[in-house]
Amino acid sequence: MPVPIDKRKNAMPARELQKQLDTLREQLEQNPPLTEAEREDLHALMQQIELEIELETKTKDSSLADGVNLAVERFELDHPVIAGTLRNIAQTLGNIGI
Repeated sequence: MPVPIDKRKNAMPARELQKQLDTLREQLEQNPPLTEAEREDLHALMQQIELEIELETKTKDSSLADGVNLAVERFELDHPVIAGTLRNIAQTLGNIGI
């Protein structure tokens, strides 16, 4: 059965998004100086993103993108590498219409 065009179009950005999540996970495994609350917030955000990838939802859920953008702002000064990865995730979410 052929893959619908809409699914094929989202497959590449979804793979890129998963790759970026893996990068963020690796960065967190290096134990940057984060508070427990910051670490929990990032893990919760990552779970939301992973669920979004799994569901391959077509609805535009701006709350997820908003959450990522807020995390970028939160980590920008003290953790610029993490913020950069989150920026890439926000861009990829936008590319797949989330």
